[in-house]
Amino acid sequence: MLTVIAFYLLAGVAVLAAFMVVASRNPVHSVMFLITAFFSAAGLFVLMGAEFLALLLVMVYVGAVAVLFLFVVMMLDVDFVEMKQGFLQYLPIGAVVALVLFVEMVLVGAAYFAGSDDRQPVIDSEKSNLEQIGEVLYTDYAFFFEAAGLVLLVAMIGAIVLTHRTREGVRKQDAMKQMARTRDEAVELVDVAPGEGIGA
Repeated sequence: MLTVIAFYLLAGVAVLAAFMVVASRNPVHSVMFLITAFFSAAGLFVLMGAEFLALLLVMVYVGAVAVLFLFVVMMLDVDFVEMKQGFLQYLPIGAVVALVLFVEMVLVGAAYFAGSDDRQPVIDSEKSNLEQIGEVLYTDYAFFFEAAGLVLLVAMIGAIVLTHRTREGVRKQDAMKQMARTRDEAVELVDVAPGEGIGA
């Protein structure tokens, strides 16, 4: 009974927080509701016995993605009034997409509850959730795992190359030149007469 109560409580909070992410007018509040939805989803994963996925959800999405969104929203001076001017223009397309997603969710839920319990995965009680994920990831899906790592490596190298490319008019820091600088090159003594300032 306690598990059922926890499930409905976490599911209700997740659905309500997800709705407030879209409905909230303040973008900072939207990010906070997004973090709440992630925490609720992590609690649902724990109830399902997937504690590793719950930990990943908290560390990756809450600890990195959502906090990054929050810093971006708070630091950038975005004119949200100007962004919302074309809201009515895209409202019909958004309504169609929302309707399609709702129908898909209803069909998936109906197919799940109409089926039998034979589709439930076999869980080895002697192994932890992390061990089972590791065995599947590094055996059956090892190629795809390594391919994803290669794609991320190429993306990281591309970002570094684009950042350090030579461009005109951009000041670049030279650490070796700064460390080799002497006191005579860095300090300038100016004799200022009383009552007068330093001229430009």
